[in-house]
Amino acid sequence: MKAWTSVIVGALVLAGGYAGWRTLGHKDDKPSIPPSVPVTAAKAAMTEVPVYLRGIGTVRALNAVEIHPQVGGVLLQVPVREGDEVEKGAVLAVIDPRPYQAALDKAKAQRVQDQAQLDNAQTDAKRYTALARSDFASRQQVDTQISTVNRFQGVVAADDAAIEEAEINLSYCVVHAPLAGRVGLRRVDPGNLIQANSTGPGILSVVQDHPISVVFTLPEKMLPTVKAAMLRGPVAVLADTSDATAELARGKLLTPDNAVDPASGTIGMKAIFDNLDGALTPGQFVSVRVQSNTTSGVGVPHEAVQHGQDGLFVLLVKPDKTADRRPVEVSYDDGKTAVISKGIAAEDQVIVSGQSRVGNGTRVALHDDGAEPADSQKSAQK
Repeated sequence: MKAWTSVIVGALVLAGGYAGWRTLGHKDDKPSIPPSVPVTAAKAAMTEVPVYLRGIGTVRALNAVEIHPQVGGVLLQVPVREGDEVEKGAVLAVIDPRPYQAALDKAKAQRVQDQAQLDNAQTDAKRYTALARSDFASRQQVDTQISTVNRFQGVVAADDAAIEEAEINLSYCVVHAPLAGRVGLRRVDPGNLIQANSTGPGILSVVQDHPISVVFTLPEKMLPTVKAAMLRGPVAVLADTSDATAELARGKLLTPDNAVDPASGTIGMKAIFDNLDGALTPGQFVSVRVQSNTTSGVGVPHEAVQHGQDGLFVLLVKPDKTADRRPVEVSYDDGKTAVISKGIAAEDQVIVSGQSRVGNGTRVALHDDGAEPADSQKSAQK
């Protein structure tokens, strides 16, 4: 009887253990579905992208004038403010005119005196000429008097020149803008004594900054490309910030230089910009893009193209929301748009952010569907 009891208890224990194993051991037997990786995607599209040649340049005023006084004296006024836009002929400075007015008055008085002597000499010459006809005066007296007339005519002519010189010097007391442009910082304050034609800094400067020019260099091997572009028509030139992160102005190529620099193997070029908004300032360093041509193809954002051991590739989003790694060939990349010549087609969805956690076949969740890109999550965690 005891033996049967032991058998029954053992069977019950085995049955309970099997049931527990069935209950607990098979909970994890269901296949697990990995979570989707959040990404951002963009559609590839047929596009036409300008092809640029890149260089570094310096902004230069189309014309720049340093205002030096042409006469010396006390600087009375500088009626323009620093930074003002002035028209050609605007008054920039006024120098004490009194010494030059006095010199003009003196020259005019001297001319009056010499003109009186000339008139008297001419009257005497007429008188001697009439007397000589009646033999009451010698021919020598006539000739001497004519010489006196000629001498006084020369004196009066010199007086006229002195008056003109005095008038010019007086006009120099008011300094006018030789061109339309922007006034620079004032270097001499009113009340100072200034010297004519000094070699030091001028009173101020005026620069023509619209239009304005940019001088830059390109490698000499790019010269044929630039010349070919010029034959097709005006060549667009874009001026960006020195770090090439923002566009400042758009202009056109004026001309290449007439010779290549043999020391650097580069050729200088000059572009002109309207600069109506004043985005370019003389002396400023800029990054220059010269549009030499255009290229067309399937365009994707620059960030979509990845570098792998086997070359360039992009990650496509298939209809089932899984990633597909595709090798591609890039014909041109300007840092914003990459033109794909082989590997994908228009309307394909390419991943542009979140690629660091995505491989071939990885399930993805598009950011537009409410998920946040993986790279953005990492940045937020940092």
